[in-house]
Amino acid sequence: MKPIRKIARPRRPKDAGFSLVELMVVIFIMGLLATLVIINVAPVGEQSRVGKVRADIAAFESALEMYSLDMYSYPNAEAGLAALKKPPAGADIATYRPGGYVKRLRDDPWGNPYQYDVPGQRSGGAYDVYSSGPDGKAGTADDIGNWE
Repeated sequence: MKPIRKIARPRRPKDAGFSLVELMVVIFIMGLLATLVIINVAPVGEQSRVGKVRADIAAFESALEMYSLDMYSYPNAEAGLAALKKPPAGADIATYRPGGYVKRLRDDPWGNPYQYDVPGQRSGGAYDVYSSGPDGKAGTADDIGNWE
């Protein structure tokens, strides 16, 4: 039987590891890369919000057209978009579509209600449907509506 020999492990020098300067350079590079990623990814969120607003406005336009075919006119300014959900006061219930023209009235992605103006000022049509945009103020440059 052979004697058991111990395998000698190489000893690590006491100064093994990373220096403070090396660690700081790595942290700086990681921060720089994270900044580049955030700068390039952040606008995508805003673009998706704008896309959702455009899709919602198209759905409102379709619902308003169906409403006008059934009721022979668009909802007045007082009834607004709520007329797509339930019949406005004084409406002919017999011609109003059961269940309404939309399932629910949603707010825009920034938490503001969609706006409805009759007659349309900006679109040149019978009505304007729009979101006040990120700033939440109607009549500003960031409004998104059916005139675009």
